[in-house]
Amino acid sequence: MPLNDAKIRNLKTKEKSYKVGDFDGLFLLVKATGSKSWRFKYRIEGKEKLLVIGDYPAISLLQARQIRDAARAEIAAGGDPNETKQEDKRIRRESQGHTFEKVGAAFLEKQRKEGKSPATLSKTEYHLKLANKDFGRKPISEITSPMVLRCLRKVEAKGNYETAHRLRARIGSVFRYAVASGIAESDPTYALRDALIRPTVKHRAAITDPKALGGLLVAIDSFDGQATTRIALNLLAILAQRPGELRHARWDEFDIEAAVWSIPAEKMKMRKPHNVPLPAPALALLDELRNITGNGILLFPSLRSWQRPMSENTLNAALRRMGYSGEEMTAHGFRASFSTLANESGLWNPDAIERALAHVEKNEVRRAYARGEHWDERVKLADWWASQLLLFKAR
Repeated sequence: MPLNDAKIRNLKTKEKSYKVGDFDGLFLLVKATGSKSWRFKYRIEGKEKLLVIGDYPAISLLQARQIRDAARAEIAAGGDPNETKQEDKRIRRESQGHTFEKVGAAFLEKQRKEGKSPATLSKTEYHLKLANKDFGRKPISEITSPMVLRCLRKVEAKGNYETAHRLRARIGSVFRYAVASGIAESDPTYALRDALIRPTVKHRAAITDPKALGGLLVAIDSFDGQATTRIALNLLAILAQRPGELRHARWDEFDIEAAVWSIPAEKMKMRKPHNVPLPAPALALLDELRNITGNGILLFPSLRSWQRPMSENTLNAALRRMGYSGEEMTAHGFRASFSTLANESGLWNPDAIERALAHVEKNEVRRAYARGEHWDERVKLADWWASQLLLFKAR
């Protein structure tokens, strides 16, 4: 006779365990300890098997029957509910090992093997630490969009909108790596694309007035700090490359006779090698610098260690000492000064200016037709720009 809750509650404990049947193979095992456990007895190819469902009342009579019915349907379809249960356990055990922290570490190692720049690796490590504080120990397959959003909101609440967006992107990269590796089914950050406050685009401050730029160059020549800092700022003004590329520059990248600085792909933002023509004033600065740091590997080593480049704050700090605020000029701003004034001159092909800056054309069709380096024009452009800077100083 089928069971009901009243009958189950009235079952008495005996010296030995005993069974009380429901129907269709489901029964309740009343143990001598007093606990009650649901079991389902079935046969496959004449062999009797037993599926342990779980304890009552944690699993109600209705739930036990539903599990029994699902198991019977699986058997009818040629499956074995016990094998399914063991596979589910295996997947759960495996998922416990695939925490976000561990998958994130594997993703970071993948970036290292791909030769990502030190700056990129450092940013990845920073973002992963932020995420790990919130859900690093959770199995990656159990992390949901709301969990990720709570983590991002903490960063956003401090007004760090750009960091929050970059963190979302980095977490998404880890999830996509997990999906590709077969240990996650989806990327929960995809649903959060419009959930965060969009940061206001703020261009780096730059001086684009020739007279004002000349005043800055005079101030740099009169800088009373480290000579290496003065030379670095002058080279940034002349060569218009990114500060990070200059800070990490090595002497073996420079061919003084050919007057070319060859920056390897791993140091470039777009991961493509870039050649920079060296006009006469730049060569003169390099000659001066060689007497200071030429015995080492780096052009601009840190004062603390010749194995490490100067700090990224050194150049901007020097500009502040000269009286230029962050709203007036930054080390990166020399690129905008060059780009603006070179384009305004009308003397140069805009593509040559873009290639000088190592910019990549975003329009795919246009990029296909703009593969050249414009090298000859860029050499002339570099000489012209160096001459212009001298004229600006003389005004």
